[in-house]
Amino acid sequence: MMNHLNEQLLKLHYILPLSWQKFQKLMTILEDFDKMLHVSPKILALHLKIKEEKAIQLLRHYKELLPNSITSYYEQENIHAIPYTSQFYPERLKQLYDAPAVLYAKGDIQLLNKSKIIAVIGSRGATSYSEEVLKMLIPPLIDEQFIIVSGLAKGADRLAHEATIGYGGKTIGVLGHGLFHHYPKENIELSKHMASEHLLVTEYPPYVGVQKWHFPARNRIISGLSEALIVTEAALKSGTLITTELALEQGKEVFAVPGNIFSEHSRGTNKLIKEGAIPVWNGFQILQELQMFSKYR
Repeated sequence: MMNHLNEQLLKLHYILPLSWQKFQKLMTILEDFDKMLHVSPKILALHLKIKEEKAIQLLRHYKELLPNSITSYYEQENIHAIPYTSQFYPERLKQLYDAPAVLYAKGDIQLLNKSKIIAVIGSRGATSYSEEVLKMLIPPLIDEQFIIVSGLAKGADRLAHEATIGYGGKTIGVLGHGLFHHYPKENIELSKHMASEHLLVTEYPPYVGVQKWHFPARNRIISGLSEALIVTEAALKSGTLITTELALEQGKEVFAVPGNIFSEHSRGTNKLIKEGAIPVWNGFQILQELQMFSKYR
């Protein structure tokens, strides 16, 4: 029964990638998603909070997909499709009020449910300062079997993934697009390596391309998967600070690296410290702080 529900959910999500919260609303009127075909587009639109025209398209496409196995399709593409109802879906993400209904992954999905996951993020225009800082932060964390998660963007994200790989650790890249796409172009080789030896994960079906608004949305997954967040460099107005706000809302510890007061890329991190983030300059401090808060095992 659960496998049948997973298959239905994957088909629905392929057509219309909504959050689990919205699919739950649909489940209040349907025990079986296939019965949706007997529901009027108007009622469907009302429960999913979409336009009636979109509901009509959803019904049509769902009917077209019915004879096919979408699970087999993803297997052929070496994609792990993990619906909310799956045993492999990470417990930490279930704490999000708008948890993804499905996660799409390439690589080692066992990494998703490890207890020791920490996010390392920062400016897309990160300087050599971030690179040097990561040499002090990453090795002690890897020695204690921490998985490093970041967003596979330019700058600090890329540096975090590369440092983790270089020091023999495991890393997760959270994408803001589907797995059939690569972004940014300069990270293509890194992305391929991570899909093979580490893990790439996204809430978007494989065909979905890059959209600006996807990146702030994917940040909740970066912080959601992690037990704490480290910021290396950040400007005063940046997506990095949005991620830290999400982490704080989720009750996560936030660590920030102090920086040169004249550097634009350190103004955000220095401000975070002023507002209560824990200043750090080596990985051992982070381990000690996590022990203090009884989060580190």
